[in-house]
Amino acid sequence: MYLDTQGIEKLVKQYESDTKAIKDELLRICWFMRGSVSYSDSLMLDVEEREIIGKIISDNLETTKESGLPFF
Repeated sequence: MYLDTQGIEKLVKQYESDTKAIKDELLRICWFMRGSVSYSDSLMLDVEEREIIGKIISDNLETTKESGLPFF
């Protein structure tokens, strides 16, 4: 694969954006898990594991909304 300077710059910016999105996702998992998953531990999660945890969080938020119980 050959990229000119602009192509490399675009690729680097995309990698930076992807990295930021992953960090955001991992830190949100840590926050929602109330410290039971540390940031160091979250770095070891693969994509599938992050998706599963994200689904669990979404399900719990929905249950909280429906039940009227406090979440925070």
